[in-house]
Amino acid sequence: MRRSFAYLTIRDRLPTILTKVVDTIHRNKNKFFEEYGEAGIQAEKQAISLLSKLRNELQTDKPVLALTDCLPDTDSWNQYLERQQRLQGDQESVSWFKSPWLYVECYMYRRIHEALLLNPPISDFDVFNEGKTQGFTESSQAVMSLCTYLEGINNNIEELSKNQLFEHFSKLMQVSLWGNKCDLSISAGQENSQKTSPLDSLYSLLPFILVDDTKRVWSGLISAQRPRESGKTTADRVDIVLDNAGFELVTDLVLADFLVSSGLARQIHFHGKSIPWFVSDVTAKDFQWTIRQAMATNHKWVSKCGVQWQRYLKEGMWCYHDHPFWTQPHEFCDMAADAPDLYTTLQGADLVLFKGDLNYRKLTGDRYWEHTVSFETALRGFGPAPLCSLRTLKANIQVGLQPGQGEKLTSQDPSWMTSGKYAVIQFHNPKSE
Repeated sequence: MRRSFAYLTIRDRLPTILTKVVDTIHRNKNKFFEEYGEAGIQAEKQAISLLSKLRNELQTDKPVLALTDCLPDTDSWNQYLERQQRLQGDQESVSWFKSPWLYVECYMYRRIHEALLLNPPISDFDVFNEGKTQGFTESSQAVMSLCTYLEGINNNIEELSKNQLFEHFSKLMQVSLWGNKCDLSISAGQENSQKTSPLDSLYSLLPFILVDDTKRVWSGLISAQRPRESGKTTADRVDIVLDNAGFELVTDLVLADFLVSSGLARQIHFHGKSIPWFVSDVTAKDFQWTIRQAMATNHKWVSKCGVQWQRYLKEGMWCYHDHPFWTQPHEFCDMAADAPDLYTTLQGADLVLFKGDLNYRKLTGDRYWEHTVSFETALRGFGPAPLCSLRTLKANIQVGLQPGQGEKLTSQDPSWMTSGKYAVIQFHNPKSE
């Protein structure tokens, strides 16, 4: 891990995130006292003590420890640690700087959760909640412009030609793609919101999309369309594996709304995280909170969107899942073996959209692939359904490029893989191979 982006992440960014977590818990001390009395104060102290110990373990390259809480995924995590130890051999322990980056980064967030779990009554406290809600409220102008755009589409959706529908689909895919820039784990929890309308920037951002498979995604959706009982011809289901809360989640909800209202899909299944994760990832609470906030917003089209989204949930056209596999360190090629129930669930989709960088790292195994290796090869057999990655680049891995494209980018911009400035829309259809 010498001075690589992975090394710098472990050395600099993760301790910064832990420091902010400790600070957040400490700042909520009075709230814990008001709600739980002396027990709240004791829990706050003990949680901070565990997190300070964790930060020291990380910074001094101590061995990775087994989890001691009693969540359903605890055994799975500890088995994964044993697996890493077997791979490493008996000469030295699995430690923070001598283990796969993907594993130790995921492990840190699971240990943060453990520190709270072991200290009731503050076990349910989301240490990242403040940043997520701030990300939403500070993006209000962008949210308004996006919901206004959606209202304009929905007003004359019946009159739109196939080509016009594709244009809107392409735009909303790009908005969802660039919404992924708002990632608090990359900014180490610094304020990171969308201040202006993303729709205005799409044309100028096109040169930064290194691979754009939007037409293939569209063709796959169109070919999945079947006549339904309602009389409409639609694809049955699109699944969205979510990444960040805040503005990015709104871009995903707007895309999902368009897919249903346009008749491109009959239902949408969202997949979020079961615990607070990677600073800004969506949990069930974040999902519900965002829809309630939209409903309560003093803006005609945002509140109309919120009411519609709540109706979709109530009527079963949208649903939210949070399988524990998403908050484990496994690569997705392990899913069929390690989470067969989730793999079977995804097999029911006509398209699965994977949002963000962490999902891309798990899709491709976080390996140093040659840039020209195909996306399909890097997936190593993972293909429950046609799938598409919408990802702004924030880690030094990228596949599916043209010969010479990676070298040219490196000479022009050495940090192209980690700056969040470039993006990909990459599609793979296992059914057409």
